[in-house]
Amino acid sequence: MKHTIHKLLAACLAVALIATGSALVPSAQAQDDYSVALIIAQGGLGDRSYNDSAFAGLTLAAAELDVNVVPIESSDPVGEAEQLLRTAAESGFDLVITLEFSHIEPLGRIAPDYPDTLFAIVNAIVEQPNVVSIMFDEHTGSYLAGALSALVTTAPDLDQVNPEAVIGAIGGVASSGIDVFLYGYLQGACDINPDIQVLLAYANDFGDPTKGREMALAMYEQNADVVFQVAGGTGAGVIEAAKDENFFAIGVDSDQDYLAPGNVLTSMLKRVDVAVYDTIERAASGELEGGTVLQYGLEEDGVGLTEMTYTRHIIPSEFVDQVDELRTQIEDGELEVIDIRVLEAEQFAIVSENPTCAGLEELRAALAE
Repeated sequence: MKHTIHKLLAACLAVALIATGSALVPSAQAQDDYSVALIIAQGGLGDRSYNDSAFAGLTLAAAELDVNVVPIESSDPVGEAEQLLRTAAESGFDLVITLEFSHIEPLGRIAPDYPDTLFAIVNAIVEQPNVVSIMFDEHTGSYLAGALSALVTTAPDLDQVNPEAVIGAIGGVASSGIDVFLYGYLQGACDINPDIQVLLAYANDFGDPTKGREMALAMYEQNADVVFQVAGGTGAGVIEAAKDENFFAIGVDSDQDYLAPGNVLTSMLKRVDVAVYDTIERAASGELEGGTVLQYGLEEDGVGLTEMTYTRHIIPSEFVDQVDELRTQIEDGELEVIDIRVLEAEQFAIVSENPTCAGLEELRAALAE
């Protein structure tokens, strides 16, 4: 028990800070137990979203499994990609997990140099024999969030909404890892109301809540009364704006409903904590090999909506029932949600250049040909 407590404390306190131009990672060479490094993505720890969710899975693994863990945080995880990955591998960790999507290319180059190290990357597929790719069906969970938003935005008895069928979504950066949320959200909204207006925008930052607030307020001024944030720490500003102006925000990755009770409609859960824990457990027990893809969707509870603890009582029950039915249809294969990550560039351009319900219908027609 004492050993487990010490490991948990070490996991919580030994956040290995990577200064620009220098890497400081505790050596894992002398560790007898299985050792894991977790490279934190843009936005950093404290985002109350993606990174914090993954960190929760890491600390749970430290507490419950016989593993030693070290989170690695950098002020520039994109620019220092190769340094972070190489330093972690050379420090002797058995498993190196990176949360940073932009590491897809450097990891593909670096992994062959360390054949005895098992790597894992979240949100990307890297085809190397010692890399595990961790993927989520974010498009399906976001579809449900979009459907709920479209139902709620014109509900007559809610103080948080206006009569206009306008909703919005703010992404951190334009990338397939973020777009998959936004275009899943668009699909769910348009399937409920083909005449709805869905405002999509990018903050180009995962750590600027002031910018998130300003963008959310700009959408609110355009009559958007539900704004989905997929922007890490920047998204905290979206939730703050929703609270101050009394409209709805939708959280992401973690359950963020508590951040503004009554103004966070729901959160689109992406259980990175579950995936990180599961990956560590499988790897430490010798049941996970490189070159595999771990997929987490609705059926695995890898994605989905929260229980809406603070809003369920004000949302018409038929809305909740309708969203639950849509989830069942997706799980049963009766309803297909387009995953934009599998589209050809010219196919994605159809909807990315016209991110409206009309653009979506044009894309679906093209895919049906």
